[in-house]
Amino acid sequence: MKQASAWELPHPPSFPPVSKDMYADVLIIGGGITGVTAAYLVAKTGRSVVLLEKNRLCSGETGHTTAHISYPTDLRLSDLVKSFGRNHAEAVWDACFAAAEEIRHHVCAEKIDCGLRHVPGYLYAAADAGEAELERLQRDVALANEMGFDASYVVGCPVTGRPAARFANLMKFHPTRYVTQLAAAAVAHGCHIHEDSEAAEFNGDERSVQCNGRRISYHRVLIATHVPLQGGAGTVSAALLQTKRAGYSTYALQADIEGRVPEALWWDTSDPYLYLRSDATDDGVKVIIGGEDHKTGQSTDTEACYTALSARLHALFPAARVTHRWSGQVIETVDGLPYIGEHAGQFIATGFSGTGITYGTLAAMMFLDHVQGITNPWTELFRVERKELSGSWSYVKENKDYPYYLAKSVFMGESRDPASLAADEGAVLRLHGQKVAASKDAEGQLTLLSAVCPHMGCVVTWNAADRTWDCPCHGSRFAASGAVIAGPAESPLELIANAK
Repeated sequence: MKQASAWELPHPPSFPPVSKDMYADVLIIGGGITGVTAAYLVAKTGRSVVLLEKNRLCSGETGHTTAHISYPTDLRLSDLVKSFGRNHAEAVWDACFAAAEEIRHHVCAEKIDCGLRHVPGYLYAAADAGEAELERLQRDVALANEMGFDASYVVGCPVTGRPAARFANLMKFHPTRYVTQLAAAAVAHGCHIHEDSEAAEFNGDERSVQCNGRRISYHRVLIATHVPLQGGAGTVSAALLQTKRAGYSTYALQADIEGRVPEALWWDTSDPYLYLRSDATDDGVKVIIGGEDHKTGQSTDTEACYTALSARLHALFPAARVTHRWSGQVIETVDGLPYIGEHAGQFIATGFSGTGITYGTLAAMMFLDHVQGITNPWTELFRVERKELSGSWSYVKENKDYPYYLAKSVFMGESRDPASLAADEGAVLRLHGQKVAASKDAEGQLTLLSAVCPHMGCVVTWNAADRTWDCPCHGSRFAASGAVIAGPAESPLELIANAK
């Protein structure tokens, strides 16, 4: 068994240390998913970007995650509604869904080989859960459906056999393969990445930082270091931020198992919760289990955490053979939402809880809008200095021109009966937990197809002028019947014969 993350790459790419004075429109500090995603997005706009990583890319929490890509957050949907109101709860899940879609888009656009898979996720009742917990799971499902998400209640989910809320279209991937290949794409767009380059001696007034004895000047800066550096912020400001967050250690095991297990994500209703993912690989089925969280530095027997986690693993998979074990850290905030935004003259992102891959990507998207002067719909929601959020905020209406909301029906599927389509109309609909490309011809004949492009899994869109289904990722086109008109797709959209 290796005392190492399962995500360590055998031959990771390397980048040179800083060796000269530099200027950048945007300076990014931190080489995890937040920093690298931001570097990629900003570099694509033509701005000069420098990214500094004090060790190696993914050497921090990105390399120690279990890499669930999830729009359900650690804070349950019913709790989000209770704490922040329905509008804000829906906005949080929308933000996470948009971030997940951003990851999928990058994988398709840059042809990143990271094993990205769409899988269901199961929030299942812990072993000691009573009837009240089952009712709460059903309430979470009802809320999710009302907000346009694919959710259902199951009396017995795979592997655990426990009652669960099932959420469709979550994702998982190999995080370090994704981040390092996205870093290469950022470099191709002109970004300068430097490892073994620790930022020190910030000068907020002059907008500069010392690194390896060299001076790097910048116009804007993103602190993407899990726990934000003080940077150019004053001591008092930094201390106040520290009081609003806390670090928790979490533990993970990877194991080989026998037999067949559906690829999925699981997490239970305990506090702290247990989490699990399964992966079908060329070497057989692997599972990663995590949990046993405690406040960092407040356990005198961390070996017992691994022992307890191993016992829970073998209760589910008696023949499991553990191959790797590692620990990581999650940052919790006082209200359960991350802090993302401008703080003391610099943009920071922290407090991602157990949703770090998703929130890290979201932070990069929000930073891009900040750089470009675009109003982001989630700014007030995640603002560092947030107080009470306005209950009268109609966020969809007020942000209807933001690209995510313009495309929301395509991302998530419209919740309506396909029979309601007019002649010569098409739309991506949600039917029985799947995205369906539904259209009617001039005579009103209905055709139902899978909305997933067979090339690389993107969701097609309806071209009303030509009556075709077009893929926004790589340009494949399909007739209303599903037949291929133009590649790179080589097979048609799958006909759904029994959808209603």
